[in-house]
Amino acid sequence: MALTKVQKDEVVAEVSQLLADSKLTVVAKYEGTTVKALQGLRRDAKAKGTKVKVVKNRLVIKAIQAVTSLKDVETSALEGMLLYAFNAEDEVAPAKSLNDFSKLNPSLEFVGAITADGKFIDAASVKALAVLPSKQQLIAGIINTLNSPVMGVMGGLNGNLHGLLLALEAKAAN
Repeated sequence: MALTKVQKDEVVAEVSQLLADSKLTVVAKYEGTTVKALQGLRRDAKAKGTKVKVVKNRLVIKAIQAVTSLKDVETSALEGMLLYAFNAEDEVAPAKSLNDFSKLNPSLEFVGAITADGKFIDAASVKALAVLPSKQQLIAGIINTLNSPVMGVMGGLNGNLHGLLLALEAKAAN
C-alpha cells in the first residue's frame, strides 16, 4: 500500500531527526535477507542502542537534504534495497551490529555510511570500523597497560619479601 503525502512527510521528518542525532548512519543492502532475520537484526541492534530502518531511498535523500549539516552528502550510492542503521551514542555500534549480523546472513552487504559531519564513507572503511574493539574494551586495555608496571613492581617486592622470609626461617631453624 502506497504512503500518503502526509505519511511520507512524517517519515522524512523522523529520518531527518535520526540523521541529525546519529553519530554514524550505516547503509547496507539487504536483498535476499528474510523478514524474520531482519526482525532479529532490529532486536539485537536495539539492545546496543542502534535503530535499524528500511526506508525508501527517495525519502532518505529528502531527509538528508533537510538536515543542514548533511546537505553536501554524496547520495549516488543510495540505490537498491537498502536499510539504514542509526546510533546517537556510539560511532562504531551500527557498523558492529550489521557486521555481526552479516556473519550469519551473508546476503547483507555494506554500501557505506554517513558521518555526523556530513561525509559519505565507503564500504571498506565501514568494515574496518566494524572490527575495531568497543570503547569499553579500549578503556580496559589502556587501564591494563597503565597498571602493568605497578603490578610488576608489586610482584618483585612480593617475591623479594617472600625470599627474605624463607631465609629468616632457615636461619632461625639453624
